[in-house]
Amino acid sequence: MSEPIGEVKTTKEARVIDRNETKGEEGKHKYSIIVPTYNERLNIALIVYLIFKHLRDVDFEIIVVDDGSPDGTQEIVKQLQHLYGEDRILLRARAKKLGLGTAYIHGLKHATGDFVVIMDADLSHHPKYLPSFIKKQLETNASIVTGTRYVKGGGVHGWNLMRKLTSRGANVLAQTLLWPGVSDLTGSFRLYKKSVLEDVISSCVSKGYVFQMEMIVRATRKGYHIEEVPITFVDRVFGTSKLGGSEIVEYLKGLVYLLLTT
Repeated sequence: MSEPIGEVKTTKEARVIDRNETKGEEGKHKYSIIVPTYNERLNIALIVYLIFKHLRDVDFEIIVVDDGSPDGTQEIVKQLQHLYGEDRILLRARAKKLGLGTAYIHGLKHATGDFVVIMDADLSHHPKYLPSFIKKQLETNASIVTGTRYVKGGGVHGWNLMRKLTSRGANVLAQTLLWPGVSDLTGSFRLYKKSVLEDVISSCVSKGYVFQMEMIVRATRKGYHIEEVPITFVDRVFGTSKLGGSEIVEYLKGLVYLLLTT
């Protein structure tokens, strides 16, 4: 007896359907990982290797936004493109340092995924946490999943007491004044729905390290669902920290600005 018209499927079509039906939820999504860099020649190859290691069954691309690093970071990225493919490693360089917020905006223009991850290149954000971010988002349908150092299971390794007190104090102050509902405002290891990131980032005016705090505060004011995953932040092994006294002053200015405008 012949099959009804419209229900006939070729063997090839059937195989495609079977594969799609057996894929995990994460297999239905693509993740664009934006990694801003400046003088990260010693770290970028390792961070890329670790991303590939921990996201074996995930569709992703890595977008490196390099701000004219004089140490040869871009040359290393080009070698990684030969190794992994230019469709997996995208180098989207800029001529000079223009700020962290604009780096994310620049990378977002080239992102083809429906989710976007932002993370540092200095190994302080270990890619081993990425599967937990993805799992948390799939379980909760969160608009944003952010890594936090300040809940059970999270922490900091490699900082001296003064650096820990400065970071913790900055977060406590922000919590007291802004009530964002998130425990770690200054962290920069996050997973966003792409549409949410585009919406939130368009309303931000800060640059540098204040930008991360403003992103979360704006997102909470807009009513987006935010989840947290505990992470251990590890101080950089290679290179020098880009956080200094001027960034702390800018943070305090940004805190006052957000208090008055949100």
